[in-house]
Amino acid sequence: MIRFERVSVTYPDADDAALIDVDLHIPEGEMCLVVGSTGVGKSTLLGAINGHVPHFTGGTLTGRVTIDGLDTRDHPPRELAGIVGVVVQDPINGFVTEVVEDELAYGMEQLAIPPATMRKRVEETLDLLGIAELRNRPMRSLSGGQQQRVAIASVLTAHPRVLVLDEPTSALDPSAAEDVLAALTRLVHDLGMTVVLAEHRLERVVEYADLVVSVDADRTVRAGAPEEMMRTSAVAPPVVRLAQAAGWDPLPLSVRDARRRAADLRDRLVATPLTARPAHPVAGAPALDARGVVVAYGKTVAVSGVDVSVAGGEIVALMGRNGSGKTSLLWALQGAGQRRSGKVILVDGRDPSTMTPAERVGVVGLVPQTPSDVLYLPTVREECAAADAMVPAGEPSCAAMLETIVPGISPDSHPRDLSEGQRLGLALAVQLCASPSLVLLDEPTRGLDEGAKKRLATLVSQMSADGRSVIVATHDVEFVAQVASRVIVMADGEIVADGPTAEVVTASPVFAPQVAKVLRPGPYLTVDDVVDAFGLDDGSERRVSS
Repeated sequence: MIRFERVSVTYPDADDAALIDVDLHIPEGEMCLVVGSTGVGKSTLLGAINGHVPHFTGGTLTGRVTIDGLDTRDHPPRELAGIVGVVVQDPINGFVTEVVEDELAYGMEQLAIPPATMRKRVEETLDLLGIAELRNRPMRSLSGGQQQRVAIASVLTAHPRVLVLDEPTSALDPSAAEDVLAALTRLVHDLGMTVVLAEHRLERVVEYADLVVSVDADRTVRAGAPEEMMRTSAVAPPVVRLAQAAGWDPLPLSVRDARRRAADLRDRLVATPLTARPAHPVAGAPALDARGVVVAYGKTVAVSGVDVSVAGGEIVALMGRNGSGKTSLLWALQGAGQRRSGKVILVDGRDPSTMTPAERVGVVGLVPQTPSDVLYLPTVREECAAADAMVPAGEPSCAAMLETIVPGISPDSHPRDLSEGQRLGLALAVQLCASPSLVLLDEPTRGLDEGAKKRLATLVSQMSADGRSVIVATHDVEFVAQVASRVIVMADGEIVADGPTAEVVTASPVFAPQVAKVLRPGPYLTVDDVVDAFGLDDGSERRVSS
């Protein structure tokens, strides 16, 4: 169905190629998972499938890409639209209508599909992705995860033979991600659709893949069976990392398979005490005390009388399904967002809503779900210079912080030309270089690879050790397991759970990380927890069972 024959891609003014000498065959009716580090060229590979690269991006593509025998050199994206459907990383940038139902119909209108067929397909797709209640909602009123599901639905209504998705579950809560992946799996197995998706949250996807394509740091591409590729991949889900640490062979790719192998390991861990996750609360007044916070948009109440208190140095994860009110609460706590009633008091006694943006910079920083909201200058260099001009001397520079989070970004790059993960890294650096005492992060791991997430976790832990408080709104249960000492779960604008991380996440099959599922009823959340319990090193001799 999809063939790459000695394909190389070089963008205008780039010193190095984005892809080098790619030979790849993706058969019809398979789910293909594309993996690799942030900014390594995964989006370029996906863009070449429908001719978006280079017809719209510019640059030079050598070699040949064919889709069902059609050469992308001779058939631009508009001619392949009936065969290839594409869902981009940032869905809001791809929407062309104002209302959900209209968005689902728009692509079919361009393909001249009869109205009766259009109506039937809209209904089927709304049900398939569980978004029927969003039918009449304005696009801008949707949460990030809801937008992502609508973007997938708008492509599926055209009934493409090939579906290409860039980070399709990155903004979805665990339950919604499972629903979307189940829908994609049905399309592959029941209709023979070819699905190609790039995804960093491998714990959600790898067990469903028929083929794994790895884009390596040298811009070359390897492909093979999932187990074979995970054995040597630079990125892997926690269940694979646990298997590697335990010396299991063959490698399990799912929690079920790992749990079957883990009986002896669970028995050994039951008798092994686990060191509690360190926390760094500062004595005295809380860094944040919010009481009775209500956020409403017209008649829709997004946050309903929420009370939140956060100690100095505490790392709190804010979790809940898409649309539960997490983002609205973060903006209300930051001071720039809507707040119908309630009070928010910082450690210095001030309400952030009464402060100017310049006053808030060094006190409370928020990294939004959409990084481009805080990026407005033409180069990375200028963004960093503007950020540095707003902070006191002696603080780490924005460029230095960016290199820590996502290394290797050219300072002359335009922010819009960066990958989603690179843009997020830049937004994090811009906001965090001011060293605010309260840091609010909205989906900070979206688009970040395994290495970048570990570096972000280290940065967040260091902020905690320095006495700064962090609230992380996220669907990334693995990141929560790494960094958070406390979890707050929201539903329908209210707090429904609040407690230590291990207690809250292990009590829920939805929010439990993979290691916790494999090793329950033990309190272990991460591979590092297991390795530390046995006093092992990180080298080649790391083995927790024979």
